[in-house]
Amino acid sequence: MKTNRSFSAHVQVTKEAARTHTGMDEFSVIIVNWNGRHLLGDCLGSLRKQTFRDFEVILVDNGSHDGSVEFVRQDFPEVEIIALPQNLGFCGGNNEGIRRSRGEWVILLNNDTEIVPEYVEAIHRAILTFPQAGMFASKILFADSGSIIDNCGLTVSRAGTAQEIGRNERDVGQYDLSLQPFGPSGGAGVYRRAMLDQIGLLDEDFFCIYEDCDLAVRARLHGFPCHFVPDAVVHHKYRSTLARRPDWQVYYAQRNIEFVYLTTMPAALILRYGALHLLYNFGSCLYFARKGLLRPFLSAKWQVMRRLPRLWRKRRTVQRNRAVSTSEFNKLLAGNWFLNRVRKGLDATGLPARQRYGNRT
Repeated sequence: MKTNRSFSAHVQVTKEAARTHTGMDEFSVIIVNWNGRHLLGDCLGSLRKQTFRDFEVILVDNGSHDGSVEFVRQDFPEVEIIALPQNLGFCGGNNEGIRRSRGEWVILLNNDTEIVPEYVEAIHRAILTFPQAGMFASKILFADSGSIIDNCGLTVSRAGTAQEIGRNERDVGQYDLSLQPFGPSGGAGVYRRAMLDQIGLLDEDFFCIYEDCDLAVRARLHGFPCHFVPDAVVHHKYRSTLARRPDWQVYYAQRNIEFVYLTTMPAALILRYGALHLLYNFGSCLYFARKGLLRPFLSAKWQVMRRLPRLWRKRRTVQRNRAVSTSEFNKLLAGNWFLNRVRKGLDATGLPARQRYGNRT
């Protein structure tokens, strides 16, 4: 199995090398927008300042009615716009952008982010350093703090939960030298196109939230590693869209965590650690009941039950195509499931970061 994986990776890299002779960009930066006109100036403006210029920019507008499309056409004519008639969510919007893009690598960037001028250049250097990588994670900082970490990528626990690495810590370079995350955050994630061709795009059943975790798990099951790029710094105006609807945040997070767990977790690990997943759900139920958000929590779990046949079909496909053993995959998972539950539960309230974690200064 390992031989097949290595051969497959070699073929994929060879195919990408051939693309350099076709006039394609090295990167495609894809930004999904929904009524975020007030955010786009800073985000797109930061792309204009990049020191490395071999990239295209694609804005996918999810049926905005705030003048976003007109603003970008007038102020950023270099940006390719895909104006959708309706909101396809984070997943559907990004997939439309990926299908229309031409880069060897895809950078998914939230519309509420700003990247440093050396961002794309740092990713380019990382690709040369780690030629077999399938994904790269950025250093994402909260925009209102300057030095407090949003995340340096994701970990996935044996309980099936995801955790943002470094969340709410002050950045003093503690992750710069040795970190290898499980996967990148979809808010500023970098993905090899050849990998996406092999494992598939974002699962549009998710709509939003946990879709980056699902994609990372599928990539890891195929043997593609992720590396952290500390110089690829992103400033994030945390959840500028979802903070307005905490019930949406709870619903999609609590539904989609089950989508990931039931379709991607190897059966032997479900049998071994399934009690942790049940305990996570029990604790989450109590937590959201206290926060007045029990209805979206229960609605999310009910929707999972209704979709079990579809999830089973997806699971068969994912497990049939995976290229790593259960023991190898288990080594990639984190064991601190309780901390994951607490932090994800706090995030799911949608409260501003200072209210969720206290004063960070």
